[in-house]
Amino acid sequence: MATNTGEGYRKGSVTGRTQMERKDGTHQKRDERTGEFMEVKQSEGKFKGVAKEPDGRDTGNS
Repeated sequence: MATNTGEGYRKGSVTGRTQMERKDGTHQKRDERTGEFMEVKQSEGKFKGVAKEPDGRDTGNS
């Protein structure tokens, strides 16, 4: 499980989530378990600590 340090970074990665870049250039999260699309990032860049899709990991979450 990822934890915020309060110092501008996160230790570990967020489990059960991946992110992908949409055609409009924003990033969106997806739940690995259900395939449901989640929030879209409003600011520039990627979500911190969320694996890119496809991430190549074979996890129990997918």
